[in-house]
Amino acid sequence: MTPFKKVMLFCHRWLGFISGLVVFIVSITGCIFCFQDEIQDAVYDYRTVESHGKPYLNPSQLIAVAKQNYPKASPDYIYYYGEKRPASVLANTGKDGYMYIFMNPYTGQITHTETPQTNFFIIVEYIHLYLLMPPEIGRWIVGVSVIIFMVIMITGLILWWPKRKSDRKRSFTIKWGGRWRRVNYDLHNVLGFYATSIAIILSISGLAIAFEPVSKAIYNTANIGRDIKYEEEVTEPKSDSLKKAGVADKPVVDIAFAHARQQSPHAEMYLIHNDPAPSGAIGAGAYPKSMRYAYASGYEFDKYNGKVLKTYAYDKKSPGLKLMEMNYDIHVGQIGGITTKIIAFLASLICASLPITGFIIWLGKRKKSKSKTSKVRNAVHHKTHRRQMQVS
Repeated sequence: MTPFKKVMLFCHRWLGFISGLVVFIVSITGCIFCFQDEIQDAVYDYRTVESHGKPYLNPSQLIAVAKQNYPKASPDYIYYYGEKRPASVLANTGKDGYMYIFMNPYTGQITHTETPQTNFFIIVEYIHLYLLMPPEIGRWIVGVSVIIFMVIMITGLILWWPKRKSDRKRSFTIKWGGRWRRVNYDLHNVLGFYATSIAIILSISGLAIAFEPVSKAIYNTANIGRDIKYEEEVTEPKSDSLKKAGVADKPVVDIAFAHARQQSPHAEMYLIHNDPAPSGAIGAGAYPKSMRYAYASGYEFDKYNGKVLKTYAYDKKSPGLKLMEMNYDIHVGQIGGITTKIIAFLASLICASLPITGFIIWLGKRKKSKSKTSKVRNAVHHKTHRRQMQVS
């Protein structure tokens, strides 16, 4: 082995020891989360409703239902998930945190309530993001481990890549008929190779979700050569809190929802956000696919007079903003539908297996090394003993 590869092996091995447990936890939780929508749809009845040709209730009506049942709650987000899906109000209940209030969007009947900390998949998501630690601590532990994992994948690729062309075919396949240690070795190397490109994409998109500087770097990279400033395109406008007298003739959340539906009539999902701050705006997002967050258009409104403050039409967004807003869908594998979900699932499963198969390889080599050392010592002792006998 060349000195360069010895350095690569040292880095690969010890960085694996450092990050292995976190990589396993993050990968296996990511694997579980991939099909969370499909699993919840199959398990929970409240996630589907019948429309019967009725129109949606306005956001103000859903807010009124939420306030009637939970007077102290502040309904900050209103979701319309789709024609055959419920609406939900995400309300801030103060010291008890947020609560999801699911309703029939055509009748206003409450069908289900839950706090995020009681939903299994949200717990899985928190483990994935923060290891159930305080967010500021857990995010850094996960982030550093993911960066280390990316280095491990690259060093592993360098170590594995066959020198001779004649060896490449054999190196790209798993020898299932071999001994179990050989199969484990192939599982680590071959599956690791096939998962590398997807794993790096998932890692970068995850880092972009967790850390704004990474997201901003992706934005700037995609906008190279364009005179576009991140702050100008992304910063949300403010309502004029000094002109509260100019109240609109109807609830601004209803104005925002109607405008979003008019401008994006083919959208399946809508999100209305009522920023509770005095200068906060009311935003309406329109999403082409239900439960998908890419390719969206957005609209911001003054919360006092209903005036449109800013429009984020999808076709007018910069390539950087479009790519940045795809991060979540890319990361969970839903960007291309069920096919990319399966790919993300398998890649995450492979990533979860790599620390285990790698540890088994290291353990086997360690035992083999000890065995060889023991045989050498026995041979030396035997020869020395014979010489002593001959002398005597």
